[in-house]
Amino acid sequence: MQPLANITPLKPAARAGAIKVSNVGQIFKTSTQDVAALSDISLEVRPGRFLVLVGPSGCGKSTLLMMMAGLLQQTSGTILINDAPIPQPDPNRVGVVFQEPSLFPWLTAEENVEFPLALRGVAKSERRAKAEDALKLVGLEGFGRRHPHELSGGMKQRVSIARGLVQDPPVLLMDEPFAALDEQTRMTMGDELLRIWAATGKTVVFVTHSLTEAVYLADEVLVMSARPGRIVDHLTIPLPRPRTYEMLSGDTFGTLRDRIWRHIRKSA
Repeated sequence: MQPLANITPLKPAARAGAIKVSNVGQIFKTSTQDVAALSDISLEVRPGRFLVLVGPSGCGKSTLLMMMAGLLQQTSGTILINDAPIPQPDPNRVGVVFQEPSLFPWLTAEENVEFPLALRGVAKSERRAKAEDALKLVGLEGFGRRHPHELSGGMKQRVSIARGLVQDPPVLLMDEPFAALDEQTRMTMGDELLRIWAATGKTVVFVTHSLTEAVYLADEVLVMSARPGRIVDHLTIPLPRPRTYEMLSGDTFGTLRDRIWRHIRKSA
């Protein structure tokens, strides 16, 4: 599996993409009380794996993702990305794709993808080449000069994914990136994401409320309880790759999805 063209590979030790979360808790303090969002979360993600987090609304899935990204610090426990803490965002190790594309409307698709490189002072010619490669990888070759209002919802999210990939981090964190899309576009985007993941070899942690999406995409699924969020089940998905739509109607797929649903219903 090769990194994006024209993107200087990170040092081998830095490219591994391993994640280790140990005994992590998160307490939010308010003026009237302390709210425990997460309690005693421990998990490990091996390099190149596709991990999906599911659980009831408010269980802390996105909070956990933001801590892995260095955007929020845990109250207790440790989080290591490639054997080092992440006290602040580090685009050399972690890229993030949010639920909403959050594109700048006055910039073209190409310029939106370039933006994090521009912040780091990368030369214009270099960042343009990297943005073009990232857009090509997500299937948007030829759309770089379009502005967000000229793109469909799925295309905007592809731009967002390209922006998360453009600095070639070994870890990609995705917080319900397809939640706002219709079912047909969502399935198409899921296949596109699997294609990109296979092409880049990145470690992916993906948050979703869709049980079908979780089983279809993942190597492993972690199921979280209601707040304070804890991990209550760990499923290894035995379905072969590449995944196909025919698998959705199979007994194995249904059994796995039902097992996840039983945990979520119990937590409701």
